[in-house]
Amino acid sequence: MITRRAAAQLIAAVAATSALGAGTARAADEKTLHIGINLPLTGADAQSAKRIQQGAELAFDQANAKNEVPGYKFVTQSYDAATATAGQYDPVQAATNARKMVSDKQTVAAIGPQMSGSGKAMTPILSEGDLATITPASTNPDITNPKFAAQYRPGGKPIYFRTVTTDAYQGPEMANYMAHDLHVKTVYILDDSGAYGVGMADAFQKQAEKDGIKVLGRDRLDPKAADYTAVLTKIKQLNPDALYYGGVSQAGVKLAKQSYDIIPKVIKAGGDGMQTPELLTGGGFPAAEGWYATIAAPHMTSDTKAADFMKAYKAKFGDAPEDYSITAYDAGLVIIHAVKQLIAENKPVTRSNVRDAIQNSKTPTIQGEVAFDANGDLTDRTVSIFQVRKDTSKPLDDVEAQFHYIGVAPQA
Repeated sequence: MITRRAAAQLIAAVAATSALGAGTARAADEKTLHIGINLPLTGADAQSAKRIQQGAELAFDQANAKNEVPGYKFVTQSYDAATATAGQYDPVQAATNARKMVSDKQTVAAIGPQMSGSGKAMTPILSEGDLATITPASTNPDITNPKFAAQYRPGGKPIYFRTVTTDAYQGPEMANYMAHDLHVKTVYILDDSGAYGVGMADAFQKQAEKDGIKVLGRDRLDPKAADYTAVLTKIKQLNPDALYYGGVSQAGVKLAKQSYDIIPKVIKAGGDGMQTPELLTGGGFPAAEGWYATIAAPHMTSDTKAADFMKAYKAKFGDAPEDYSITAYDAGLVIIHAVKQLIAENKPVTRSNVRDAIQNSKTPTIQGEVAFDANGDLTDRTVSIFQVRKDTSKPLDDVEAQFHYIGVAPQA
């Protein structure tokens, strides 16, 4: 005969064992879904890439913690798209990463890339592998343009989706702002020779000329070069009202520092390749002061709709997110929503089905409802404008604090 106390202990032990067994069985029954993340995690753009990566990871961590998709667990696998040789993103490495993701049969979707040069290298491989990716930052319009479908989607269906708009809007809308708000009459244009930089500068130039801005010249910078004095001296002699740069941080940081020394009073602007912590830390103050930059999305980090995200991000990672941290988080929400939709419809979670579910999805996110057109482009065309204004009360590498939000760019 056992005592009441012993009996109670025995019942508790059996219950605990049963619960442990149920939990173990549930974990064993879970199907693992891999989500590839391709970003330049080392090199010139590592700071901004890390914050994009963390935004994406947070979406899947929260989904797993809440058991949002019963029976399934999301596992993110990050791939570095940069190389030491390039010193920044490397399209060859991005293509290698795409092959790795395609060869992993458990990978059902991806997030990235950050850079359009990587996107152009990856997309044909992802298309052949029927693997959808959602980019939270890549903006070159060619990749999703149906005119180039044979090149970028040989598999047929669109697989390259965006939670940002494209440079077909970002470049021209900065030109509109320069013409109508800053009253710029003359401009000199530079790019960094990359797919993103050239495309951005092309789009800006075309609209600037339509707006009546005289383009005094255009040059291409070598991102690996250390000295841009010669071209900046030439620009100084032409005395333009403004300088516009299409490109990313590797050349952009050096351009900011050297242009401050040579043409300090000229208005300077760029795209989202310059709305980065690298401009603040690498260029520093006073060189970064006054630069205008755009992002190809609504500004959300100071919006009350993003309050829960901001709190969770800072608690988990210890640093401040950026707007593209949010577009990466939203990309994760789209993939999670797609998987949930397939399960609700009793469809298998395959790459092809996930791709179709993403294409047809209308996902509630921080930036609003995310939906895609027939080519994979975001239906929202919002472009936001910022200017660097030093705030000594906040960390000098805090993008949200140092890039002062001006407003939505004027559309054509």
